[in-house]
Amino acid sequence: MGTFARALEDFFTHRGLALPTDQAERLAAGRRKRRIGAVPEPLRPAVAAFDASRMRAQDRARRAGTRPRSNHTLEAALSILRDLARFLTEQRGKDDWALVDVQDVEAFVAPLPKARKRRLVVLRQFFRFARSKHIVLIDPTRTLIVKERNGFCGRTLTIDQQRELFRRWRTDDQVHPHEALLGMLALLHGASSTEVRMLQSTDIDAVAQTVRLGKRPHTVPLDPASWTVLQRCLAHREAWPTANPHVMVTKGTKAGRSPASTAYLSHVLDDCGYPPRMIRSTRLLDLVNTMDPKLVAAAFGMGPQATLIFLADRVDEGRMEGGEERGVHHH
Repeated sequence: MGTFARALEDFFTHRGLALPTDQAERLAAGRRKRRIGAVPEPLRPAVAAFDASRMRAQDRARRAGTRPRSNHTLEAALSILRDLARFLTEQRGKDDWALVDVQDVEAFVAPLPKARKRRLVVLRQFFRFARSKHIVLIDPTRTLIVKERNGFCGRTLTIDQQRELFRRWRTDDQVHPHEALLGMLALLHGASSTEVRMLQSTDIDAVAQTVRLGKRPHTVPLDPASWTVLQRCLAHREAWPTANPHVMVTKGTKAGRSPASTAYLSHVLDDCGYPPRMIRSTRLLDLVNTMDPKLVAAAFGMGPQATLIFLADRVDEGRMEGGEERGVHHH
């Protein structure tokens, strides 16, 4: 579906004149099919059967009103199984799932220790399914453990880096408004890319100078610097002839009503040299260690356990050296 077709769909569905198409589902089905097609042929039927069972589970969850697995989750699982199947055939000389043993799985997950936990979750799900269908007799993942610390291990910014970014987004008019908005909201308010991506003009209170971010239970008051950056982004949006309600409008979304793509958001901060998660983690790390973690979780609309990994006694040594190195000080 091209840009014009998407714009027509948005126009008619927004006015109740038509039902939305299944474009997103068809694209997701195509992505899954390509991943399954890349699995070596002898191992492919089991992966296809596993995918079919997951799709049935997704459909049941939707009809039951519970939380179904997202298309991204399903596709990521198939990518892991595709990579394992290639590893087995190309490096271990095995073309039958029944021949897979614990050493094969350990050798597959070992090169990427940071992805170990995520890969093992998927492999355990697959081999449980395979055993229930008598594709394998023994689950080779049964005795494997994650070997991962339950703590924060991401990267954070030093105070000098934070000051540099603050000055960049506040004073440099050459910086794209989208970069400045995402960066400033992450740096000062711990906003995620999704929260900024989904922000709409109706979420902004111009009188109180507050915004509503994502699922946070309360509006977020903006400091003068953040408010100025937001106004600059709105002015950039006004230059487009668009009815899109989102604050971030791109060339691809100006004709419709959908938010900017996640791929676009993932590259918005490329020019500043730091990823959104690193900037947001810096803020959360500071907030959790200067306030009650439960209060931070409540303010951000997070689960009560979500902020605990940022506590100082769970952070890698060296990340909390020097109290002045933590968190942004408002300018």
